[in-house]
Amino acid sequence: MMYSSRRKPVLYFKEDRRFLSQKCTVFKLFCLCMVLVLGSLFWLQLSCSGDMSQISVEDGHLPQKPCPLGKQALTVDDPSWGPHKMALLIPFRERFEELLVFVPYMHSYLNKKKIRHKIFVINQVDHYRFNRASLINVGFLESGNDTDYVAMHDVDLLPQNEALDYGFPEEGPFHIASPELHPLYHYKTYVGGILLLTKQHYQKCNGMSNRFWGWGREDDEFYRRLKTAGLELFRPTGINTGYKTFRHIHDPAWRKRDQKRIAAQKQEQFKVDPEGGLTNLQYKVESKQELAISGAPCTVVNVELECDQNHTPWCLLN
Repeated sequence: MMYSSRRKPVLYFKEDRRFLSQKCTVFKLFCLCMVLVLGSLFWLQLSCSGDMSQISVEDGHLPQKPCPLGKQALTVDDPSWGPHKMALLIPFRERFEELLVFVPYMHSYLNKKKIRHKIFVINQVDHYRFNRASLINVGFLESGNDTDYVAMHDVDLLPQNEALDYGFPEEGPFHIASPELHPLYHYKTYVGGILLLTKQHYQKCNGMSNRFWGWGREDDEFYRRLKTAGLELFRPTGINTGYKTFRHIHDPAWRKRDQKRIAAQKQEQFKVDPEGGLTNLQYKVESKQELAISGAPCTVVNVELECDQNHTPWCLLN
């Protein structure tokens, strides 16, 4: 910081010496204690505020020692919030900057709408290519019995319109990020971005296919599963904000997607997987942590997926 030439730091030095040279008084000791206490509280706030941009991340893991959850993390018991509770599932790998924005934003957004929720960050820590569908399957199985519906939610998509419905999708799967609202994808069979399902409906579809390593196509296959299961797909109505309904915070120049198609993957990506899903999912939970990001609670599930390279050799890039 630049100081004006008119400032005279020497005067401050003299005053400091005069202060220290005098006898300590009770008042001065009290002031010193207050400074130390306030400094300690300020440091604790910085360390536990959830500003995870200062943490060191190794091997894709989130911090091992979470800060204690604040008052915002307490369970809501107000009956006006309704009986249902959502498991918000975030398939995740290495996009920490987006996560810092997403978790506190969605926690506040859902609280305003009185949606009971629990945020799960399903963090892939193995050496295979990213598998969004398998991570959502893991999130479904690890979300516990206190939630009765799931939101398959991209970490880079933030709802901007409070009229969007995140409530219990009793009638059938509810695609919040519909083609006429999503800022990037506008084809009619698109069901990605944000999709709500009851746990019974997700189970009826046998979850998502585990064959999709790398980016893309798993949503298109899941659309066919919904139809095969006889589930009617619902989408928002009465939303007039168009493509500005969501804020897309992904930076393609900084976070390049793995869109490579190798070996038989080019042909297999368009096929329906009639057997794969929850029934053949193979994974190991390395650890599970409760964290607070800017006061917003979330559960981080560090997951190692398994791959049968005889079945899907494209899980690794050669």
